[in-house]
Amino acid sequence: MSNPLAVIVGAGPGIGAATARRFGSLGYDIALVARDEARLTELGTSLQAAGVTTGWTPCDVTDEARLTLAIERFCGHSGRADVLVVNPSRYRAQRSDETSAADLLADLAVGTAPLLTAARAVLPTMRAQRTGTILATGGGSADRPFPGAATLGVQKAALRNLALALAEDLAPDGIHVATVTIRGTVAEGTPFAPDVVAQVYADLAEQTASDPAGWYRVVDLTADGVVPVG
Repeated sequence: MSNPLAVIVGAGPGIGAATARRFGSLGYDIALVARDEARLTELGTSLQAAGVTTGWTPCDVTDEARLTLAIERFCGHSGRADVLVVNPSRYRAQRSDETSAADLLADLAVGTAPLLTAARAVLPTMRAQRTGTILATGGGSADRPFPGAATLGVQKAALRNLALALAEDLAPDGIHVATVTIRGTVAEGTPFAPDVVAQVYADLAEQTASDPAGWYRVVDLTADGVVPVG
């Protein structure tokens, strides 16, 4: 039987890399998607050096066709799709009154829409398995706009709403969808360190084997720890 597969979209050097390492340590094969080919290759080769079966594809996550194809190829090669983690967002240093509708839509295309694209790409495999976990990286700006970065909160608020819609629609198929609201700045040596976030994702994936009635759909990561809120 093949190893479980974790697909990480937006596999940057912080949360994405930590999540890849965590699931790799748990025996998962890892599939990485991100825009920066050099950093992606560096992460992929480091995981391989640690003995983790890893593949990667550089891809602009706003390209729906390319992102879909990349994920479908990973699932087809593995024959599985156990965990999907969707991590991208775009920080635009711009006030709300300086932001055009085109700016807002461009940022939603990075920070929200890839969750839908990636989820749709793994669904045929997860539905065939009758199980799977889809996770999305949220942020406190969904509730309190970040000063001087108006579109970030819109991305995260829309992401949470989309994750909740997917959770409702996919639970009957045995698919657990959850989003983690990170209520602080992601940084090493803090309660919001990438490794801490990665462990929350691992715990949520483990929860998928339990009764769906007890699945968490929204989890807050606070300075005091993890708080399930929905």
